Amino acid sequence: MAAALLSACSSTPSSEDRPPDVVRPTADMDFDYQIGGAYKPPSGVRAVSRDRSAAPERGLYNVCYVNAFQAQPQALGWWKKNHPDLLLRDGDGDLVIDEDWDEALLDLSTAAKRARLVKIVGPWIDGCADDGYQAVEPDNLDSYERSDDLLKPADAVAFAKLLADRAHAAGLAVGQKNTAELLPKHAAMGFDFAVAEECARYDECGDYASAYGDRVFVIEYRAADFTRACRAWGKELSIVLRDLDVLPAKAKGYVRKAC
Repeated sequence: MAAALLSACSSTPSSEDRPPDVVRPTADMDFDYQIGGAYKPPSGVRAVSRDRSAAPERGLYNVCYVNAFQAQPQALGWWKKNHPDLLLRDGDGDLVIDEDWDEALLDLSTAAKRARLVKIVGPWIDGCADDGYQAVEPDNLDSYERSDDLLKPADAVAFAKLLADRAHAAGLAVGQKNTAELLPKHAAMGFDFAVAEECARYDECGDYASAYGDRVFVIEYRAADFTRACRAWGKELSIVLRDLDVLPAKAKGYVRKAC
């Protein structure tokens, strides 16, 4: 959105590359995606992803959602006041905006700016660990695709590596969020699993499975794509159908099914 595991590839980081207290998700966990609002998970759910502002669910594998590459709309004023130069701007000085979600892109274009951004986003990740989460999913890894070529894939890879290092230091596993184009770099970035939105819709589930084995959380937003994902990957990957706004249970428009 702007919205999701052990690799079959030899290039996957080994357990020696991360602290011993980092726990990666196990295979084929019944999963619920709750970044739009927390609620009691349905029976059988073993893993859940929630926004960093929400508490984790006791007894489950909890993934903490952090918008790490773009500014939340409600936080834009804070960024403008405190770190205006860390917001990406075009040649006219205007903010570069992800129009689908009305989010300003963060400026990852230099090592110095990435280092400063980690000092802001890093404490959010630490907070996930302090709250009791086991993992973190930094969102909008693909923001460079919306940057009018002001950001490059290498910028995203470099920043992702800094975030993964910070997560591992805090005892958290870290998931690659979308961006199938960067799957060849998954080991270099240090990711442990994947959170893949609409991989069946875009015929990418196999790519994520090749990189992360069966440690892939899949979210589909269309019933036909969900059905196709379950038929092809339901015995290997963790797949859930959600409404596009990922509403809490009992809210009008709420949808949630699992294979």
